[in-house]
Amino acid sequence: MARESGRTAEGEAASVSRREEILEAAVSVFAQWGYYKATTAHVAERAGISQPYVFKFFKTKEELFTAALQRAFGRIRRVFDGVQAPREALLGKMIAAYEGLMTTHHQEIVLQVHGQTIPEEGIRETMRTGLREVWSQVENKFREAGLPDPEVLTSTFMANGMLCHVSAVLGMPEIKPVHKAGAE
Repeated sequence: MARESGRTAEGEAASVSRREEILEAAVSVFAQWGYYKATTAHVAERAGISQPYVFKFFKTKEELFTAALQRAFGRIRRVFDGVQAPREALLGKMIAAYEGLMTTHHQEIVLQVHGQTIPEEGIRETMRTGLREVWSQVENKFREAGLPDPEVLTSTFMANGMLCHVSAVLGMPEIKPVHKAGAE
């Protein structure tokens, strides 16, 4: 019996790992091709698996895209959760954390930009939920630190993040937001 449990645990771990590999491939493919030009066949090829195997984990392309978006938003929330700084340094640390993500997970940023333009309701709802959760997290972090006007600060932080997205996706570093000395 213990042996069967061990196999089940191994099988589950392999399944989770394969799912993550598919999501990683999906992020790359969707970032490169966009939602409408990308296919699950592209994702399967990038992951080194058969297309039917993709459907074992994700029933539709939309489900795959929303899972990739959720993964990207989850990463942002985990990174922001990890930002610890005194009140006077918090904004700069948050900016640095986000800029780090833009470097290390550029394709997830591109994916989010694509997600903003897709009218399918499931994707729109995933985008709304992800943005609300990040917005709330940032506002709470600023509020708990005792920063003045946390709503305004959050709005500015998020707007700058959106401009960073555009700057990164279009390859226009000249429009990247500029921050006051000491804010970084």
